[in-house]
Amino acid sequence: MAGMQPHHDGSTLYVANQRPALNDPCKLRLRVPAKWGSASRVWVRSVQDGEPRYNEAQCLGDEGDGWVWWEAAMLVVNPVALYRFVIEVPGGNGAGNEYYSLNNAGLHARDTSDFHDFRVTTAVPAPSWSRDAIMYQVFPDRFARSEESSARVAPEWALPCSWQTPVEGTGANVARQFYGGDLAGVTDKVGYLAGLGVDIIYLTPFFPGRSNHRYDASTFEHVDPLLGGDQALVDLVEAAHSRGMKVMGDLTANHTGDAHEWFKRAKADPNSPEADFYYFNAEHTDYESWWGVKSLPKLNWASPGLREAFVTGEESVVAKWLKPPFNLDGWRIDVGNMTGRLGAQDINREVAALIQKRVLELNPNALLLGEETSDAGTDVDGFGWQGAMTYSNFTRPMWQWLANTEARVDFFGTPLSGPNRVDAQTVLATHRDLSSAFSWPVRNATMNALNTHDTARAASVMIPGGPLVAAALSMMLPGIPVVFSGDEFGLEGDRGESSRTPMPWNEPERVVNDLRADYTALADLRHASPAVAHGAMRWLAADGDVLAFIRESPHESLLVVAIRADVEGLRFEDMGLTLAESAVMVAATPVYHSSEYRIASDFNANGPGVYIWRLPGIQVPAE
Repeated sequence: MAGMQPHHDGSTLYVANQRPALNDPCKLRLRVPAKWGSASRVWVRSVQDGEPRYNEAQCLGDEGDGWVWWEAAMLVVNPVALYRFVIEVPGGNGAGNEYYSLNNAGLHARDTSDFHDFRVTTAVPAPSWSRDAIMYQVFPDRFARSEESSARVAPEWALPCSWQTPVEGTGANVARQFYGGDLAGVTDKVGYLAGLGVDIIYLTPFFPGRSNHRYDASTFEHVDPLLGGDQALVDLVEAAHSRGMKVMGDLTANHTGDAHEWFKRAKADPNSPEADFYYFNAEHTDYESWWGVKSLPKLNWASPGLREAFVTGEESVVAKWLKPPFNLDGWRIDVGNMTGRLGAQDINREVAALIQKRVLELNPNALLLGEETSDAGTDVDGFGWQGAMTYSNFTRPMWQWLANTEARVDFFGTPLSGPNRVDAQTVLATHRDLSSAFSWPVRNATMNALNTHDTARAASVMIPGGPLVAAALSMMLPGIPVVFSGDEFGLEGDRGESSRTPMPWNEPERVVNDLRADYTALADLRHASPAVAHGAMRWLAADGDVLAFIRESPHESLLVVAIRADVEGLRFEDMGLTLAESAVMVAATPVYHSSEYRIASDFNANGPGVYIWRLPGIQVPAE
């Protein structure tokens, strides 16, 4: 089992200085369980200016809990310092010594790629308030209507709908259906969100456009009057801040709408200041757009004028909404993976770093996240996006593990008719592989989403009970858990467009599965635990229907066992817990459990379900 192996994860338990300066030494620690074996020597292998270096570790001894600690120091020569541990185990009966490499993807009895090495960086980490935060995503048109919304006249592009009108997931009306939700409606529900345990309200775009999703902005100067205008955003942010909550906006840095004032001037006049904001052909008769959708012309980040208008100027798009009177707490950058990329041109990292610099100049306590729909490891190193909105390391493997094989949904644009069902071993391998390039701060700032406005709903993908299992894992794993509005009511949808369902306020007949009490309980546990906010993360088991891990800190630890089917005879000691810890498990009632609870000396439980126990903190050697 995974819990019986040497462990390091980049957290403060193992790396005291999470943001060293260049040319600083950085102390690194490793734990080796007695059940695994005895190491005779340990080295840290770091990569300095592209060349491997080895620093031998000192054994700090056994703290009496079955673990032996080792410590070494490496020099942080580069902004991203790569390292792994090399562990020597003495051979017996005349056999030669054995050597293992421990990197961010796991333990290996062979050499491995540097790509999967642990990372310490000099990048500015995400703000501390994000460490145990819970994010709630709001699609404004479908969340809530205020009293003022009924007086607004629908624009020409819109197809007005009642709150009960079924959402069309495909066809000509997908972007035209207009339900009239507004920002004052969100403000009216701030108390509800606070009661649910929400810390961050993430709004999809609030700029005017010619669609219900508003990713086709016609201006970045004002809040859409259909949402209540600029004052409505000011009121919402003030209401959230008064309860200690944050508000993040959604910004399309890759494209605008074709009705945008910049694009209209650029298209009309090749000599206009905005002409080089976009990619026009030599004849100025055609232009590049997002995936060939002509209503979404692509922005050219090689343009100095665009950079000033969008980022560096005093009243730039990025800056305006972070300053008074709006005071947003950060941005999620739409299609961050495509921004600054077109064919042979790739200035993506440069643009991301430019945006981060400006954001942190204005608000050093702001959060900047980038959408990276696939593998985010190569792009997100903390020097641009501080974390990622990605589906590769959490969402997709969760869908696959908890898949209802009869489900027919859009599986992230793949040609599959739905997620293929996999075992827990595959989930762990996938998660490790696609998280391994993240530093610990980036990993903690990366979004753990069950689903979003761009995907099918987990309730339409997973077996009954599966969405709650996935929600609990999103809350307990490193990262920012994401609740898409309606998840707490079990809402359904087979693709992103059909998932944007109006909220069932005061409509019990539209509530599919009321999970509000569970979300609140999980939020309370997450907020109260130092093991989540500051602790380490160690996998214990990944076996068929069982995923288990432990969040560890000197103050307390949380053991999490998730099952997708009934299990019998699962032994805590076999997962790598000590005899003392196993005894606590047998004697204690879990602080959270989502299915019928039965326990004896072995763990027997009905699934799907999640069980969480609070344990004593771990013993850490003195400096």
